[in-house]
Amino acid sequence: MTLEQAQVTVDNWIKNHGVRYFNELTNMAILTEEVGEVARIISRKYGEQSFKDSDKNKDLADELADVLFVLICLANQTGVDLTKALEKNIQKKTSRDSDRHQNNEKLK
Repeated sequence: MTLEQAQVTVDNWIKNHGVRYFNELTNMAILTEEVGEVARIISRKYGEQSFKDSDKNKDLADELADVLFVLICLANQTGVDLTKALEKNIQKKTSRDSDRHQNNEKLK
């Protein structure tokens, strides 16, 4: 699925199942919650925290998909074409950081 297809798919889901988009501020709060759930899994799986019983069955892929879904909602309701935005962002990073990371002694 392309980003464009994902934006259409989420928009159709909202129209058919979600009644309407939550407002942008609500979706920003939901996005923050979802990112927190990803952080919780990462800190327990890859970090030093141990899993609580309630966290043991959490699926990182599913939580990342939740983040992506809400991010796409925000893009849709604010008129952002994520394909174009990502392409532009990669160009920016390429011109700005073309050799920065290769020259970073911390990464060697």
